[in-house]
Amino acid sequence: MDSKFLPSTMKILQATSFWQNNRLILREFQHFRLVASLALVFSILSASFEGFGLGFLLVFLQSLTTPGAEPVKTGIEWFDILILGINASATERLYRVSALIVITTCMRASFNYLGQICSQFSEISLVDNLRKRVFEQLEAQTLSYFSHKKSGELINTLTNEMERIRQIFSGITFLITRSFVLIVYSVSLFMLSWKLSIVSILLFSLLAVGLSTLNKQIRERSFGITKANDYFTSRTLEFIQGIRTIHAFSTQEFERKRYYQASEKIVNTLKSVYWVSLVVKPLAESISTLILITMMIVALVTGLMKVSTLLTFFFVLFRIMPITQDINGVLAFLTTQAGSVENIKNLLKTDDKVYFQNGALRFPGLKRSIDLVSVDFDYNLNQRVLHNITLSIKQGEMTALVGSSGAGKTTLADLIPRFHDASDGYIYIDEVDIRKFEINTLRSKIAVVSQDTFIFNTSVWKNIAYGTPTATESKIKEAARLANALEFILEMPEGFNTELGDRGVRLSGGQRQRIAIARALLRNPEILILDEATSALDSVSERLIQESLEMLSVGRTVIAIAHRLSTISKANKVVVLEQGRIIEQGKYQELLELKGKLWKYHQMQYEISPEHDI
Repeated sequence: MDSKFLPSTMKILQATSFWQNNRLILREFQHFRLVASLALVFSILSASFEGFGLGFLLVFLQSLTTPGAEPVKTGIEWFDILILGINASATERLYRVSALIVITTCMRASFNYLGQICSQFSEISLVDNLRKRVFEQLEAQTLSYFSHKKSGELINTLTNEMERIRQIFSGITFLITRSFVLIVYSVSLFMLSWKLSIVSILLFSLLAVGLSTLNKQIRERSFGITKANDYFTSRTLEFIQGIRTIHAFSTQEFERKRYYQASEKIVNTLKSVYWVSLVVKPLAESISTLILITMMIVALVTGLMKVSTLLTFFFVLFRIMPITQDINGVLAFLTTQAGSVENIKNLLKTDDKVYFQNGALRFPGLKRSIDLVSVDFDYNLNQRVLHNITLSIKQGEMTALVGSSGAGKTTLADLIPRFHDASDGYIYIDEVDIRKFEINTLRSKIAVVSQDTFIFNTSVWKNIAYGTPTATESKIKEAARLANALEFILEMPEGFNTELGDRGVRLSGGQRQRIAIARALLRNPEILILDEATSALDSVSERLIQESLEMLSVGRTVIAIAHRLSTISKANKVVVLEQGRIIEQGKYQELLELKGKLWKYHQMQYEISPEHDI
């Protein structure tokens, strides 16, 4: 038996403190009140019948040990006569109480079963609700949030940490149900002998004080478990995603060492926690047993109670022992999970995050222009990416963004579909602040093809139709044809039904890009953003797709980012960026004649000597 023996004040206080510190779990009860309430009711009924069983046990033991003694009475006349049979013979009373013990045991077991069923359903609902809340939280974040978070940490939260929350809830459920039983047992003990009960409380409260120090150490060490798991998940995810680069650079041994270090970090952290947590139960059991044996000897020697009462008292004590040992073990376990609860609490916090602020106006479509006025953007206070950008993008024209890596081209383009919001300045669409539009109505008119193409682990068909669920078969095939993807798709084992694997592993870089272009073509967008859209293609595919993009661009607004100047030579406007600032803008040929920055890029790509006069 452990430090939380009988009413064990210290342990109850510890449990109360745990629940107060973890309101995250308790708040979730509001989503499944009925099932949770039924679990509570059934647990109370089960504990009540446990108490009735103890009362009948006392009558049973007296009938066995001293059959000639006066029958035990409850003081309820009809119950004593009709149920206990106090006016009947000793043998009949024994039969009656035996039947009552069996009935109360069956009732207790039935209510306990129903309580466990409801508890399990509550547990399932809790985890499901938390998963959805975490998803909603992640979905509501801006892209900037994900640029500062490791994907491994988020995956660990949605998998391992959620499993720990389930275990925590299971532990809390156990504490609640067992606490009802302990209360019943405690009341029974006081009714049998208040003197021995007080002695028990004092002795086991002292034990609780001693063991509480160990539980504090366990809680402090538990935070390292979450950190170790986050690090391990990040390492594993990075290894899987970067396997091609690892093989290319022959860094298998380096990655093996990093993986082993991450794994060993979990091992060492768990060992440091279990070294302390696992000693609590045997220590409490040993000391509790010593206290019990001592109390029994003293009670027998002093003749403090009748034999039947004494047997019942210690029967209750020994029934409490495994329960309180288990409760102590659960409390020790719960303290080890503090890091998991804290992790999810931090993820679900709202006061430390910047949420996407949606507008209310329905976007009617671009009629005149997209205007950026004195726009600045920074990812954080020390990293300004765009400086005082003023630019007008005319409807139906192609605007090309040119510049070296890190010049801010992609960031500028990302402001149009509001992947990011300007830190300062304004962006207008037809003289309406872009932030006033409902984002989905705006993005439904925009298609983005980036250099970092993402292919989903599903069929070719579903990848192309992604985001356009109403697309017909003919339109999907036409989009694939325009993207120069139809031929290689039909050559695949199952054609459009071929599964492409994780991140499109079954495709080449050029094929992945063409699938993404087909996906964008299918949306029939008014605004098309091409971020190095042809960068991963061979020269033949690039030429064919460039032709289809040129045809697609007719009547549409195109924002094209390209290192290959040949892809944007026919743009209506070329904007040259350098370190987040616009340094040149105008028609392609006009900028070449200025012999400024665009001319230098032109020279490098076409290997023109400085003396060459265009």
